[in-house]
Amino acid sequence: MKRATSHTGKPAILGGSPTAHGIKREAWPPHGVPERKALLEVLESGKWWRGGTRREMAQSVTGRFEREFAKWHGARHGLCVTNGTAALELALRAAGVEAGDEVVVPALSFVATATAVPLIGARAVFADAVAETYQTDPAAIEAAIGPRTRAILVVHYGGYCADLDRITKLARRHKLPLIEDCAHAQGSQWRGRGAGSWGDAGCFSFQMSKALTAGEGGIVLSNSDVLAEKLYSYHHLGRLESQGFYDFHRVAWNMRMTEWQGAILGEQLKRVKKLTLVKQRNAEWLAKQLDLVGGLLPLKRDPRITRRGFYYFLMRYDARDFANLPKARFVEALQAEGLPVGQAYGRPIQKNPVFAEMRDARGRKLYAKTRTPVAERICAQTQIALGHTALLNRPLLQALVDGVARLKAHAGELAERFKEKPDTRAAG
Repeated sequence: MKRATSHTGKPAILGGSPTAHGIKREAWPPHGVPERKALLEVLESGKWWRGGTRREMAQSVTGRFEREFAKWHGARHGLCVTNGTAALELALRAAGVEAGDEVVVPALSFVATATAVPLIGARAVFADAVAETYQTDPAAIEAAIGPRTRAILVVHYGGYCADLDRITKLARRHKLPLIEDCAHAQGSQWRGRGAGSWGDAGCFSFQMSKALTAGEGGIVLSNSDVLAEKLYSYHHLGRLESQGFYDFHRVAWNMRMTEWQGAILGEQLKRVKKLTLVKQRNAEWLAKQLDLVGGLLPLKRDPRITRRGFYYFLMRYDARDFANLPKARFVEALQAEGLPVGQAYGRPIQKNPVFAEMRDARGRKLYAKTRTPVAERICAQTQIALGHTALLNRPLLQALVDGVARLKAHAGELAERFKEKPDTRAAG
């Protein structure tokens, strides 16, 4: 096995030349003639929305994309909506969650995973994470289930699948619908079956930074005919397929996606199928190289993840290998090397002001006593994230490996340097 390069030059933060200097970055999102042609076809068709009956929707550009995307993930039904948060709201409502109910959600994710719950009047209950994988801990999910729990919402954080074996079993045991938040997991598979097709509904985002994007947008997948009918109705102003167009039967949203977005997504799907495999190969290479250097390790490999889409390539920092240099300072030093790394969302969801200041009817803070020690430790001490577009750039990945090796070789000097420059920033 080829060994990782040992880059012994002085770190850029100490005056050396950045390891990523001169490396060209990937433009995102990729696009070209196919996208232009698809958009022009929609323009000239004169049909820019995809409303009407389910049959009319199925014949639309967006309808064709829905079927292709659902097939790629192994689901029977797909319904495009306005964005990923809307997809979560829609799935929760269609699954029967109502005002006053509780939904178990992950502490480690983007805030929208949890804010979708109070948006429909329910209460989020946070579950802790697993230290080696950063995914929601099935034991913590089960401990969070109470008499008012009406659903479980789990995220595939970074595109790494949560433990669907255990989570689907406990959902069935407690007779609770399972909603998968797959905003990071376009293309991911668990045991050969796509993320989003294991629970009652799978929700995806097509926001600009995602691996599959139309700027904005989302989709809900399901294998249930009953749930698919509810999803259709709730996203289409409460209409029922069997009734008149101006008969409305549910209090519901207009969450319809436009044909413009559907046209872009149809072409982007062709690209992402190929790019997912490139990212996976490069991620496997990067993981091996980081293992050789030590101190900044990939997430623990799980062979049940048979294909991995990416939003983040997530890593575990061990300060002991870097003279106990604080994680924030280590990230700062890597960024000085010109490397696009960060700390992901920086804190557990409940630490965001929207939840930290949320109060009940008596004015008491709802989450003042919520503790998720593993997620808090991950955010404060170990989590370092590389965006998925970097996985298309092998020279940049080599620069990351070189940069980590360089910082490790100069760890003592860096630690001394930062002793003289106290970190006054609040911990995540």
